[in-house]
Amino acid sequence: MTKKTKPWDGRFEEATDSFVESFTASVEFDQELAKYDIEGSIAHAKMLHKVGILTGDETKEIINGLNQINDKIVKNQFKWSIALEDVHMNIERALTELIGETGKKLHTGRSRNDQVATDIRLYLRNAIDKIQEKILELQLGILDIAEREVDTIMPGLTHLQIAQPITFGHHLMAWFEMICRDHERFQDCRKRVNTSPLGAAALGGTSYPIDRELTAELLEFERLSNNSMDAVSDRDFAIEFTGAASILMVHLSRWAEELILWASPQFDFIDLPDRFCTGSSIMPQKKNPDVAELVRGKSGRVFGGLITLLTLMKAQPLAYNKDNQEDKEPLFDSVQTILSCLSAYADMIPAIQTKKDNMLKSALSGHSTATDLADYLVKKGLAFRDAHEVVGKIVKVAIERNIDLGQLSTQELKKYNGLIQEDLDLSLEGSINSRRHLGGTAPEVVRTAIFAARRRINSAS
Repeated sequence: MTKKTKPWDGRFEEATDSFVESFTASVEFDQELAKYDIEGSIAHAKMLHKVGILTGDETKEIINGLNQINDKIVKNQFKWSIALEDVHMNIERALTELIGETGKKLHTGRSRNDQVATDIRLYLRNAIDKIQEKILELQLGILDIAEREVDTIMPGLTHLQIAQPITFGHHLMAWFEMICRDHERFQDCRKRVNTSPLGAAALGGTSYPIDRELTAELLEFERLSNNSMDAVSDRDFAIEFTGAASILMVHLSRWAEELILWASPQFDFIDLPDRFCTGSSIMPQKKNPDVAELVRGKSGRVFGGLITLLTLMKAQPLAYNKDNQEDKEPLFDSVQTILSCLSAYADMIPAIQTKKDNMLKSALSGHSTATDLADYLVKKGLAFRDAHEVVGKIVKVAIERNIDLGQLSTQELKKYNGLIQEDLDLSLEGSINSRRHLGGTAPEVVRTAIFAARRRINSAS
């Protein structure tokens, strides 16, 4: 047994069991919230002064003490204690030891329940801002390489089979649109994160004459929570964040899969810079795309965080429960994981080198202009289903002769349908340039899309 040292142990006859003390403590991971805990405490102290609970001297003493503690934490000179359970009690005890009895007045009118809810929201708001910055960096990198590769021809795939010719710039702009939606999701999530629960106290509010509007203003929250019970027990915003983070990781993982395929000898479309790859301990020839593979693998960590939070909350009665201590580790890990993955991609993707000849050679195989031939016949008056059947027969002949559709002469093609004339263009360039509508792969359209994307980013920043 340990001796009684808890700030709440007045009604207890015996000290907390040493195992229970370790099992229930969160300070080993929730010290990540220290900066935000101090910010919230300073705002709370200023509010207590305004409503007459703290004197001016007491407020200055508390704020100075909290700033000194923050300085120690930043310099890794602060001694954390498991016996004090969490970041909140560690800081409060350090404040009392530093400034004396005045430190004990800081917790007036609040509970650890609304305190931790505030801390997490401040932490997550800051994390979203960092993520948005990294997404912007990645967006700009994608636009740079898309602009560089706007005329580079490659095969477009469905079912991992050659479907139609496209440009690499067009493919990259698909990535851009995906990451734009991620940016919007985090931006939208931030609106609900940026709500102040401070003042809800344990669950029913407080009898002290607090000013919730002031603390919200000091902490730059956009709104107040409307119900004190919901305020301390709500973790929807964290679930929503890990949901957005999971979708982001789905996108990054899909890109990773393409990068891995393209860099393989079987495709040989791109070369990844050496600094983003590793070698084999036994096979000297190997160049492994480890960064992309790790991003693909790390998606599981973020998905796991989402499932953890959903499971954590699904059976909790109102209001706060100790279960909620388990919300922080998956949340912190998700933030760090997506920040590191975004950083890796922001550096790696603009540095990709394309192997244009190999991309072109692949696009020339697989009868990728078959749809263009069908469309040609439709424009000549044939019903699409009939055109589809005619082209299917032509493709079958090309397969039997082990040649690509584009290698058949116009004279040979006329044998299958008399509508085919000398104006037929089955070249890759002709196919790509014909798709000039919004969202199409024609280089002029892709250039316009890149220009519009840059304007969209500039107007939003």
